[in-house]
Amino acid sequence: MNTAPTDLPPVTAETIEASAPRVAQAASRTMLEPNARLSAETGAEVWLKREDLQPVRSYKIRGAYNLMVQLDAETLARGIVCASAGNHAQGVALACQRLGAHGRIFVPGTTPRQKRERIKTLGGDQVQVIVVGDTYEDAFAAAEADAAVRGATLVPAYDDPRTICGQGTVAAEIVDQLGRVPDVVVMPVGGGGLIAGVATWLHARHPSVRIVGVEPAGAASMTAALAAGLPVDLAEVDPFVDGAAVRKVGEHTFPLVQATGAEVVSVAEGHLCTEMLRLYQSDGIIAEPAGALASAALSALDLPAGSTVVCVVSGGNNDISRYGEILERSLIHQGLKHYFLVSFPQEPGALRRFLDEILGPDDDITLFDYVKRNNRETGPALIGVELDRAEDLDGLLERLEASPLGVERVLPGSPMFHYLV
Repeated sequence: MNTAPTDLPPVTAETIEASAPRVAQAASRTMLEPNARLSAETGAEVWLKREDLQPVRSYKIRGAYNLMVQLDAETLARGIVCASAGNHAQGVALACQRLGAHGRIFVPGTTPRQKRERIKTLGGDQVQVIVVGDTYEDAFAAAEADAAVRGATLVPAYDDPRTICGQGTVAAEIVDQLGRVPDVVVMPVGGGGLIAGVATWLHARHPSVRIVGVEPAGAASMTAALAAGLPVDLAEVDPFVDGAAVRKVGEHTFPLVQATGAEVVSVAEGHLCTEMLRLYQSDGIIAEPAGALASAALSALDLPAGSTVVCVVSGGNNDISRYGEILERSLIHQGLKHYFLVSFPQEPGALRRFLDEILGPDDDITLFDYVKRNNRETGPALIGVELDRAEDLDGLLERLEASPLGVERVLPGSPMFHYLV
């Protein structure tokens, strides 16, 4: 493996600013636009930094290109290797195509097909996509081993000063485009590359800015690191937010985040899905799960009325086939979707009585799966019920309890529930 040079410059406001001209060779100066919906909901003046509109549909092109363009021709000729859940891989693929380097890109099996296809499209014949393991860490281990065997250069997704400096160029753009210093900047956190760069620049140039990083609740690795005082491995990681599902934050990124005093909060995946749908339906923005993290967290941040808040929409690489699951998770989070196992008597009219006597006037059956007949008298059915209002659940449960039917509620977190969602 071609190891990183030991004389890399530190991540500072100056090195981030020096990265901007290099980043501009491949990345777009994405729009900063006001958002009326979020402003009305929070009472703040909310702006969205649209990194989902980059050529690779995420900010990751900034760090990948900033690192690779600094490699000499001999190093590039030995090849590039990277591991990624999808977005960094697209940045590396485009950089390989631009710089004429051959890249081997390792992605976990959880990477959506849409991202895999985009990697191939952006890199063309310059890249090879290799699917391995179930997590980013699995892919990284394979990439590291491959780079060692081939003498290629490993391009980290977040844990390299050159990557961090490239990501940090987002901060200077925000201030320049806004024409003033925002009160709050909110961004997603996975391995920590984006927040490390942005927080470093803002802390040095505009220390009054409140910096907030947002993690998915199922992969809160930066929160764990800040609590422990060093990067630590999470016991489990929910892969749903694939762009931020990292088991352990970076050795380079963590001390930078810690030194700036940036806040880190987490958002439940169901709430995140609700925000993804609102971005799509109200704002016309196709955000991937990680891309909606920042705006999903606003309701919990206690923002002063009239304050200027910038949210980074970090990526828009969302596979449309996932929207069924996204809608399901959102409904469950809002308390509108519930599942039950109901034992029906094997007699005419049993289902009709269930519809007439137990369901409310605005309740809707979204799933009815007759499982099997246990005996001659009863047979269980799996039923999904969607409510018009979350508060209607109490009435439904009371009617179910008062009925002669055998009812078992399928609760979130149970093995049966994980099978359904």
